[in-house]
Amino acid sequence: MTDTEVLFLRSDELSGLATFPDYIDAVREGYREVGDGAPAEPRTKLVNESPPGMLTGYMAVLPETGAMGGYTYAAGFGDRDAHFLLPLFDAESGRPVALLDGASLNPFKTGAAGGVAADELARPDATDLALFGSGAQARGQLRAAAAVRDIETVEVYSPTKEHRESFAAEMNGALDASVAAVASPDAAVEGADIVVTATNAGEPVFDGEMLDPGTHVTVMGQYDAGKREVDATTVERATYVPDLRARAHQDAGAFLAAVEAGAVDEAHIHAELGEVVAGVADGRTDREEITVFDSGGTGIETVAAAQMLYERAEAQGLGETIGFAPASEALTGE
Repeated sequence: MTDTEVLFLRSDELSGLATFPDYIDAVREGYREVGDGAPAEPRTKLVNESPPGMLTGYMAVLPETGAMGGYTYAAGFGDRDAHFLLPLFDAESGRPVALLDGASLNPFKTGAAGGVAADELARPDATDLALFGSGAQARGQLRAAAAVRDIETVEVYSPTKEHRESFAAEMNGALDASVAAVASPDAAVEGADIVVTATNAGEPVFDGEMLDPGTHVTVMGQYDAGKREVDATTVERATYVPDLRARAHQDAGAFLAAVEAGAVDEAHIHAELGEVVAGVADGRTDREEITVFDSGGTGIETVAAAQMLYERAEAQGLGETIGFAPASEALTGE
């Protein structure tokens, strides 16, 4: 039996292979391909009650990038942790080429999607950013935004004082911007050009009436029909752009709640991010426009980032080879 050689890459091998601008460039190309018609589907999520946990996955095919695949991951259950498997296939032959331990790249590729959206939808002269959250995803979103805009000031809010202060101190040393913890949501949002929510909140984290005209909002902490990080007012006031239109109808809690409240209807979806990147739909059209990017995680940024990392790892001789048998030889029935 002739095995197909597949490169297995551990998280520590993927660390440091690419910068945020590298991730953003790769993810931008992935979204452009989907905007031009490449296939991608929102996540499938299976929830288990006992032990409590979630098994989920999503996929995309990026023919011009030359890759397809996606995430499968489990969170919770008896281990009370999360584990990410990322299979990558060649888009022409269909052969598997790599299997990545996908945990370490998650904040980078997710942050990159927010970075692409900020570059398309935020005002070119945006300098002040309000950040809700103080975890790994908040860190990724902030670094990505700073890669596409000249961010000068950042106001960080999370409910735990120690968390927001330690996060602000860390990022103040890592970025050129001045990063400070603030004591309330209003203090964060007031005067912000860009607002990013990267939390596990189930209810809105700020009042949409506080948004100044011209603000861009990236919402990325929830992908649950019953939870939302922003209120119906925010959705109603904004040009609303999800990562995938199908996901907006499936598990974009803020959008679904706004529809249920009668604040908007389904026609309020302006375009998918890929359509904006590809030029199929307009992005920002004036300085006063409020924009929202609703990011729940897709196979687009996952596959685009994984292909970039795979190519770099292979060039540097990283990883170890494992074998997968092709079905033509393995499905013998014996």
